[in-house]
Amino acid sequence: MGLLENKVAIVTGAGSGIGAASAQRFAVEGAAVVVVDIREAKAQETASAIVEAGGHAVAMVVDVADEGDMRRMVADTVTEFGGLDVLFSNAGTLRPGSVTELSVEDWDHVMAVNVRSVFLGGKFAVPAMMERGGGSIINTASISGLHGDGGAVVYAASKAAVINLTRAMATDHSADGIRVNAICPGTIETPPVQRMMQDPVALEVNLAAHSIGRLGRPEEIANAAVWLASDQSSFVTGEALVVDGGLRSRSPLGRLADPRPVHKR
Repeated sequence: MGLLENKVAIVTGAGSGIGAASAQRFAVEGAAVVVVDIREAKAQETASAIVEAGGHAVAMVVDVADEGDMRRMVADTVTEFGGLDVLFSNAGTLRPGSVTELSVEDWDHVMAVNVRSVFLGGKFAVPAMMERGGGSIINTASISGLHGDGGAVVYAASKAAVINLTRAMATDHSADGIRVNAICPGTIETPPVQRMMQDPVALEVNLAAHSIGRLGRPEEIANAAVWLASDQSSFVTGEALVVDGGLRSRSPLGRLADPRPVHKR
């Protein structure tokens, strides 16, 4: 029996990277998975891979910063699968820049996608989980939320907010049987990071920053997410779990970032 047998899980930003790896791993562990992404084709790609492997999944197109979309996401999940046990709020975005360089519009956009989405996810998921007697909420933060990164001021600020929002939610809803935790990845080989690492200087800087001597893989964050979603972590709540390969220094994340929009993790 899998670690998530008979559970229903939502994974946002599941069209690629950490989200796709986590959705697939949740399904392997027995969960029925709602694969959420703003890109319909990518959401369907992940959901189809799960179904073809013998799992249960549906794709759903959602703007995680939109209140109506997030309400619909939870309501449709309950209709489709009968309830909700796990929410992995993983969708995120990055805009490079210091406080003098970053536009107000980019600040608002990143805060909406990275922080408002976690608030909205909790707002609608908690009542559904209470109907099931409890659940697990997992939020993707970042090592950047603990120490900051050069040239990525809004990303660092948003991920710090996710960490403290996670702790506050955990305090508020422990009595409801709902555990809330965050994962703080180091540099993970997601599609946007792979684009950054095409620059030899960026690759050298990031490899040197991690004690393990390599970048992380999406599957390694998925492993942490499965543990936090499962009953194996039943005494863990309000934590920011660092999965960073021994990151030893701040990285100039924003200076290395592809300026094209990223709406996923």
